[in-house]
Amino acid sequence: MKYLHLVWAALFRRKARTFLTLASIMAAFLLFGLLDGIRTAFVQIGQTAQGAQRLQTSSRLSFMDTLPLALRSRIALVDGVADVTWANWFLATYQNDRNQIFAFAVAGNYLDLYPEYGVSDEARAGFARTRTGILVGQDTARRFDWEVGDRVPLLSSIYPNSDGSMDWEFDVVGILSEAEGADYPLANVVILMRYDYFEEATPYVNGDVGWYISRVADLRQSDRIARDIDALSANSRHETRTMSEQAAMASQVRQLADVGLIVGSIMGAVFFTLLLLTGNTMAQAVRERTSEIGVLKTLGFTSTSVLLMVLAESVLLVVIGGVAGLGLAMVAGPAVGRASGGMITLPPVGLDSWLLGLALMVGIGIVIGLLPAWRGMRLPIVDALAGR
Repeated sequence: MKYLHLVWAALFRRKARTFLTLASIMAAFLLFGLLDGIRTAFVQIGQTAQGAQRLQTSSRLSFMDTLPLALRSRIALVDGVADVTWANWFLATYQNDRNQIFAFAVAGNYLDLYPEYGVSDEARAGFARTRTGILVGQDTARRFDWEVGDRVPLLSSIYPNSDGSMDWEFDVVGILSEAEGADYPLANVVILMRYDYFEEATPYVNGDVGWYISRVADLRQSDRIARDIDALSANSRHETRTMSEQAAMASQVRQLADVGLIVGSIMGAVFFTLLLLTGNTMAQAVRERTSEIGVLKTLGFTSTSVLLMVLAESVLLVVIGGVAGLGLAMVAGPAVGRASGGMITLPPVGLDSWLLGLALMVGIGIVIGLLPAWRGMRLPIVDALAGR
């Protein structure tokens, strides 16, 4: 620490070059903060205390394939299953294609298995008595300025209505939110509609459901219960795959895209480019100070001290830019959400992302500074003073 003023002075000796390098590092870690937040969100999807008690049963072939509704009663009879519900995708837009709606058609007891949803008794009663009723996440309601009592037109992306058109109309009967103490952001954006109305209104659904959700009485029996559920449809046209809710959601995401691989590939390319850029900057900075290194050694600075000062300069450069980039990512995420009216929701930069980011900053700083520092340490005083 006693040489920090020397490190700081050397770092900002060429201010224009330093600030341009810092801008590149900031951009890299801004991208890292946003992408790692998305990766973490997908990794943690379904990880709730209540979610551990739920098993999801879907088609073995694809999560888009449907299952017969008759399977529900058979699943309910499996030893260890406390309750069963079901749901179906309902992909739609509002007003234009940019306003995508994340919606499910759900059974009447769906909310009983999902205490993570915060919904009033009045809203649940309205949902039960209104066939065209929908429950709307508070963020979605705020985004489109919907209120309870509004009649909402939606355009389905898959399912035609009974009149053959893709136009549907629903009545907002309640607002959803995360239940107190729950970490379930899906509740703030999702729309739930009644499965019985959905099945009645479209000719493309006839006694089929998208997936089943079972609540188990004993977590220790989950694996056995999952096998017993899948055995019900073995060797049939509707073979199933049952797994924990977290594993099921992760599997569905992987069928669309390998988020981890995509994020890792992008960040690998970004950090490789960053290594080349900042490594060249540090090498050039040390070459320019060859004679100064000779003076330091003449004054009694050891070779180890020179090595550590160059490494400290390299690490400090990356840490300053990286912390600024991650800080900017914390601000940029909510700002993007507000600017898009909630259409784009980026997860916050959490503690795990910060810890991983700081480790990357220190590691990158050491890697890019090691060669210039080693060269400065091994440089003879005579050659250094001669500028060689």
